Amino acid sequence: MSSIFTVYLIAAAGLQSASSAHRQVARVDLIELNHFVDEEGREVFRQLIFYDWSDQQNRFLVRSWRLIKSADHLPKRSWNPRGYFASWRENGSIRRVEASQFRETWTQKDPEKQNRRWLPEDQRKALWAEKPASR
Repeated sequence: MSSIFTVYLIAAAGLQSASSAHRQVARVDLIELNHFVDEEGREVFRQLIFYDWSDQQNRFLVRSWRLIKSADHLPKRSWNPRGYFASWRENGSIRRVEASQFRETWTQKDPEKQNRRWLPEDQRKALWAEKPASR
């Protein structure tokens, strides 16, 4: 094997492991794009809400949410595999949330806050594994 090819393979493996180490992927059952509007129908903010289905409660329960700060953060359709995803950069990582279902809503009440009556915020399953504390 030529030394140039060997160097290429080592460099490619290093780039691949470095990029995958900074990418976090979570799976949920539903991504909702919610447009929160005022009494006159003007958009106040947009948010993504990530849900898992609860067989016990027979409803979707919120896992997490985030405000949309740019059009790049809007959910996209995935054809292979089929589904939807939203991705963004945060704290040096690329975060991606994938779901089999998607819905878009326009509301005057915040669905994430309303969902807290079935599952309080402090009982939600985190999207990302928490990093252990540094020593």
